Amino acid sequence: QVQLVESGGGLVQAGGSLRLSCAASGRTFSNYAMGWFRQAPGKERDVVAAINWNGGSTYYRDSVKGRFTISRDNAKNTVYLQMNSLKPEDTAVYYCAASRIRTVVAASLNYNYWGQGTQVTVSS
Repeated sequence: QVQLVESGGGLVQAGGSLRLSCAASGRTFSNYAMGWFRQAPGKERDVVAAINWNGGSTYYRDSVKGRFTISRDNAKNTVYLQMNSLKPEDTAVYYCAASRIRTVVAASLNYNYWGQGTQVTVSS
């Protein structure tokens, strides 16, 4: 089992920044690829960014490219999502997830463990 706990969400004005963190415990963190997903009210949960087991490969959805950065620190068992130039349409609950597939994966069905989520609200 892997336990994931997100933090860093909150309310921010458009154009602002937030840094989300996801702390993992339970199993060897470097055995897992990690992803950040988000779900807005009435919408499906979509991938935002993903990173492979050692941080050498990443994936971003088109709408966040150039604004968001995913990174990980395997020594601290933590994955991060730096979000800059935030827009109201980024408002959602953000979830981190862990996949036993060590390469970068974008599809939610490939993820085995999920955190509880953290709310990000961007005001216009």
